[in-house]
Amino acid sequence: MKFKSQLFWALFFSLIFFTTSGFTVVGHRGDPIKYPEETIQSDDSAFNSGADYVELDLRLSKDGVLVISHDDDLERVTHTHAIVSQNNFETLKQLKYDNGEHVMSLNELFEHYKNKPSAKFVLETKIDHSINPSYELEDKIAAVVKKYHMQKRIMIHSFSAASLFHFRKIMPDAYLIFIVGSLRRINFSILPQVNAVNAASDIVQEHPFLINWLHKLHKQLFVWAEMDESPALWHWLINRNVDGVVTNFPATGFKYKLAKSGTKKYAINRTGIYFGKTKTSTMMNPYVRIKEKKYVWPNQKVNVTYGVRVDNKLYYQIAEKTFISAEFVNLDLRHNDIAPYENKKIIAKPNTKVAIYNYPDNQAKTKKFLPANTLFKIQNFNGSPKNMWLYTKKGWIKADQILFYGFFSKKAFQQYNKLPRVSKYTNLVLLPFNPNKLIILSAKTKRSSSYQQCLNLMTLSLPTTSFLILFIDLMYFVF
Repeated sequence: MKFKSQLFWALFFSLIFFTTSGFTVVGHRGDPIKYPEETIQSDDSAFNSGADYVELDLRLSKDGVLVISHDDDLERVTHTHAIVSQNNFETLKQLKYDNGEHVMSLNELFEHYKNKPSAKFVLETKIDHSINPSYELEDKIAAVVKKYHMQKRIMIHSFSAASLFHFRKIMPDAYLIFIVGSLRRINFSILPQVNAVNAASDIVQEHPFLINWLHKLHKQLFVWAEMDESPALWHWLINRNVDGVVTNFPATGFKYKLAKSGTKKYAINRTGIYFGKTKTSTMMNPYVRIKEKKYVWPNQKVNVTYGVRVDNKLYYQIAEKTFISAEFVNLDLRHNDIAPYENKKIIAKPNTKVAIYNYPDNQAKTKKFLPANTLFKIQNFNGSPKNMWLYTKKGWIKADQILFYGFFSKKAFQQYNKLPRVSKYTNLVLLPFNPNKLIILSAKTKRSSSYQQCLNLMTLSLPTTSFLILFIDLMYFVF
């Protein structure tokens, strides 16, 4: 009788969620393309970009603290080998991501967001119960969720059916999602215990009947992939009535959510900065786009109240009857992030086709490429410190695909060295024009103690080239 009661409530909440949520956007580990994954900065960026939920991974430290981390070894994200399960949390907490934030516990995350009711999370249990029979991870998640009264602000998903079965016992009203990478994993012993299935995109593309089949069983279907911004995949997904997408690009997911729902205008309420070198005109509305005799000036701060999408392009409202193209307003960059780069020029990397974009969006790629062996002035910036875009007279380009030209002085390096690690682009030209040589420095070590050490690494003579280029290919650079 107790099981039937639990099953009834699970189905009841599933139906409520199904009829009210529509197309749900889940930021995979936050907004990992813009900021280091599973940090507050990354989570905030996902929510500000339109994500309904942020997905996070949970593991137990040696002393039983719930640690937010996808990997058991933190080397990939903190550059220090530290196994979560083999270290106490106080040790793990000393490790930092590239943006300066430290490794977090679930308690710290909930403490930060407890008074922000719009912030919701999908929690993934990183556990294999065929190896670890303990349910300490699940029990502690349930305790922390209840402590911070987050029951209505979380969903739980996992590859482990045993993990979800246990949650159904200890949190009967929880919204549970079973992650699958194969159709064979979906069976009738599992489905009654969960509210939804989170399937790999290739499964859904190969077996589109899965969507209607799950809906008839009153289950939702989420889709996950190593999501890029391919229009073909996104159009396929939203035209198939999926209930949600777990994506590395929450802003793109939100764009397609708006396209599907027909919504055009949405609230933003954030401060932005215009980094252009010259003034730019505003317009009375984004539909006709007639320019006014009003301007936004270099380094001017603007209060962005709304975003409006028209013809697949985003515009910001910055005052009553005053709009500006979103490509010229930065919500995620501040002057300190761009200061070492803003007076520099750029040049295409040797033997590299640098794509040109109409505006700073992966889906705005053109068939044109930046001319080789030619310097261009940087006229504007967009994106985030980790994923910066540069505007030239040829159009928008990605900062990681070019070389920054002009780091020729000690002062320039002092300014560069003040950047946080996440903002340090290492594709730098350090030596000026020379028609006879191309010097490429390619240090695969993670640290270099001095500028002179870098100069001593490798010299390659190419008489036909036009520039002397010193290209630092470092994960990060420390003087």
